[in-house]
Amino acid sequence: MKLKHLAVVIATALSVSACGNLTAQHKNMPESITTQEQNKVFSQDYLLEELDNGLRVMVVKTDYPDLVSVQIPVSTGSRDEVEPGKTGFAHFFEHMMFKGSKKFPQAEYSDIFKNAGVDNGAYTTNDYTNYHLDFSKEHLEKVLEIQADHFQNLNYSEAQFRTEALTVKGEYLKNNANPLRKLLSAVRNTAYDTHTYKHTTMGFFEDIEAMPDQMAYGKQFFDRFYKPENVSIIIVGDVEPAATLAMVKKYWGEWQRGDFKSQIPAEPKQKAPRYQHEIYDGLPGHWLLVSYKGSNWQPAEKDRAALDLISELYFSNNSALYQELVVDKQLASQMLTYNPETKDAGLRHVFIKVDDEKNLPLVRDAINRTYAQARAETVSKEKLDNLKSNLKYSFINEMDSSEAIAGTLASYMHFTRDPEVINQLYQSFDNISPQDIKRIANKYFIDSNRTTVTMSALDKIEGFEQEVDLAAAVAKLSEKPAKVGFSILDNSNDSPLVDVNFLFYTGAAADPEGKKGLAALTASMLTQGGSQSRSYKEIKKGLYPLAGSFAGQLDKEMMSFSGRVHKDNAAAWYALVSDQLLNPGWREDDFKRLKKELIDGIKSSLKASNDEELGKEVLYSKLYPGHSYESYNYGDVSDIETLTLDDVKSFYKEQLTQAKLHLGITGALPQTVKERLIDDLTQLPEGDEKRLTIAEAPKLKGHHATIVEKPAKSTAVSFGFPIETLRNNEDWAALWLVRSYFGEHRSSNSYLYQQIRQNRGMNYGDYSYIEYFPRGMFQTKPDANLGRSSQIFQIWLRPLRSNSDAHFATRAALYELDKLIKNGMTEKDFQATRNFLVNYVPQLVASQDKQLGYALDSEFYNTKDFVTYVREQLAKLTLTDVNRVIKENLQTEDMHYVYISGDAKDMKERLVKETRSALKYNSEKPAELLNEDKIIQDYPLEISTDNVEILQVDQVFE
Repeated sequence: MKLKHLAVVIATALSVSACGNLTAQHKNMPESITTQEQNKVFSQDYLLEELDNGLRVMVVKTDYPDLVSVQIPVSTGSRDEVEPGKTGFAHFFEHMMFKGSKKFPQAEYSDIFKNAGVDNGAYTTNDYTNYHLDFSKEHLEKVLEIQADHFQNLNYSEAQFRTEALTVKGEYLKNNANPLRKLLSAVRNTAYDTHTYKHTTMGFFEDIEAMPDQMAYGKQFFDRFYKPENVSIIIVGDVEPAATLAMVKKYWGEWQRGDFKSQIPAEPKQKAPRYQHEIYDGLPGHWLLVSYKGSNWQPAEKDRAALDLISELYFSNNSALYQELVVDKQLASQMLTYNPETKDAGLRHVFIKVDDEKNLPLVRDAINRTYAQARAETVSKEKLDNLKSNLKYSFINEMDSSEAIAGTLASYMHFTRDPEVINQLYQSFDNISPQDIKRIANKYFIDSNRTTVTMSALDKIEGFEQEVDLAAAVAKLSEKPAKVGFSILDNSNDSPLVDVNFLFYTGAAADPEGKKGLAALTASMLTQGGSQSRSYKEIKKGLYPLAGSFAGQLDKEMMSFSGRVHKDNAAAWYALVSDQLLNPGWREDDFKRLKKELIDGIKSSLKASNDEELGKEVLYSKLYPGHSYESYNYGDVSDIETLTLDDVKSFYKEQLTQAKLHLGITGALPQTVKERLIDDLTQLPEGDEKRLTIAEAPKLKGHHATIVEKPAKSTAVSFGFPIETLRNNEDWAALWLVRSYFGEHRSSNSYLYQQIRQNRGMNYGDYSYIEYFPRGMFQTKPDANLGRSSQIFQIWLRPLRSNSDAHFATRAALYELDKLIKNGMTEKDFQATRNFLVNYVPQLVASQDKQLGYALDSEFYNTKDFVTYVREQLAKLTLTDVNRVIKENLQTEDMHYVYISGDAKDMKERLVKETRSALKYNSEKPAELLNEDKIIQDYPLEISTDNVEILQVDQVFE
């Protein structure tokens, strides 16, 4: 006979033994085929009928030719062994059932089965005993006839009984040599006081030794439990259901129903953790078993399913604990879990094999801290969903033969003899949320539910007295945010204003080819769209009395969602905005509205009415051909038009992950809101990629120009080239100082401003940059959260009156740049600019939200806080440093120019022909200036015809 070996159980416990919710029993079911719905894990059609005597019969026709599997689960196991001194009889009778009957004694039916090729076996568990036979379909009727006679007319002699008792004793001794079985015996005996789960299916050894003299009790046991109301017959294979059912009725229909009911003693509530050390002479290494009492079989509760998920999440071979103990630190050589399904509250086990005795307390504490972690944190929804999917499809994949299907059905049918329990189980899995995992972990994984067993050749384990206090461990974990997969910058203070910034290291650079604008549309859906429970109109209405804000900002590598609210309104504000961010409604009306607004923003707000920003964005595009920075942050119109709501959902799932999230908090955010916020964010997918991988900027060679033609009465100019000096570079502060001196944004003190606007009155302002600065025409100071892995040196000349003036202003800026590179800065200018910046830099972080934004940027660039970093770097600078940095970073040999002009042909002709661009003034000018103009008006830009591109404005970002 075959017994279900523990090692197999441990290896497959979650995939075939997890238990969940049940439906009510079917009474007097009709003889009919039940057709399964396609979304169920057990999807085979089946016939299920309960005979008048209470026997349940299930027939499943499969497409596997010729083969049939018959499984006969009897709903009795070691749990039913309630009389003192009578343990082990459920398993013993599994043996005795092979002795046969008068009609088919063992020798005779064994010969029949041998000739028919019948594979015949059985196994016993806590709650049921299962008999399984596999054979060719031509032998089905004979198998049913023989088994029916055995179940109804079992017959054996006292000699056979006594002999088999000796065999069972030998099996016990053999099994007890297995450390895992010995540990299980010890932990059950220690953990239970009155319940029959106190003994294993083998029973207590003293009871096994007494079995040979228990012939009368043996007959009583058989008469009590081997009755049709306790039995199911499952027939799976190449059979005809109706004819098969008729065979069962023919041989099993007259079997008489019984009336015995087991009275299982209730187990009192355990009041304290328990520990037992088992001595195993000659055992190599040391074994540790940590077991917690779990749930009973609960049709209407989530507990059992959640406990199975917890075991897989935290203790499987894929778990962080396994990696730590077995793979990384190698404190343990084996780690196994075993969670048998039980009708009453059973034990959930973690076995660990440890070579060095001193590591036993470390490993035990690590296990219990992991249980504390399950209680303290909220598991990632993505991780939980992935596990559910794995369990579901693993189950389906294993149903690949008639034997596998029948065996699986037998392991579930014994509870209520209803196959639908399988689908109810996986529905129960589906209904488990991250919050359920945490709640149920806190219910069961408490100190008073724990029993620990050690086993080795030692008399005792040194240093094992003090165990982890789970409540204290959970409290300690809760002092800080639960372990999360994202970065938290908590700058809480006493300010009544609360600012929160959800900064993700992703953005337009993550837009797939052909879907430019996807990041922008996603960001809009999360701040200007509704949630699952509220429309966007309702959210705005809710924010209004709170005076709360929530908005998004998008760049190449950063997507920021930030908001502000008074601390008194923080809870109500968070309820609204978290719903948007974490439970987006993905409403079709929001999607259509925001998609239309995005397209309109490119066509109307940028291309039609903002020549200055248009020129700057075209410059970036032209400096990054074929690069992830090439496209406009808000996309290309033709791409946006093809985007779907599913595209947005996919981007959200793939890019807005915990790995990419950097949460910033400042102000007096109430602790309860903060804890909920952090807890909720663990619902985001964990993700693996922490930030986007950005290639180096393409190499620019020579002078190039792009002229965008549109109806315009003035000409906007931008030009520049890529640079490698980023904020975390040792030369950045020096280059930032040079930029400020040469063209501080919206400052009349900058050199270009003085030369082009102040002295010549050509335009409204002239500025230079070494970091991306969008929306410059609307604000005097840069926004935070525009961190990039690649930057450009850029000069922005605000619109000029004509193409000729634009040509002159470009020459003037280039002329001044050449002078700067050649001559460097003067000591006076260096000192003045440094003094300005030392005093000016705090203005960039003058508000609380700016401080938070810049602090998050410092994490991106891995620098100190911005003001400290800049001031320290500036303090170390010398004029020599600055002039070296100028020569190493600035150049005029490779440049791209962008013009927004009403006459592109004229602008191109001026550029390629190096047309003189003389200035005319309406007032007298100093001779020195006029003499300089004569140089500038013919200053060469050296742009060849082949390097000039004319674009109509409707071609740009389309």
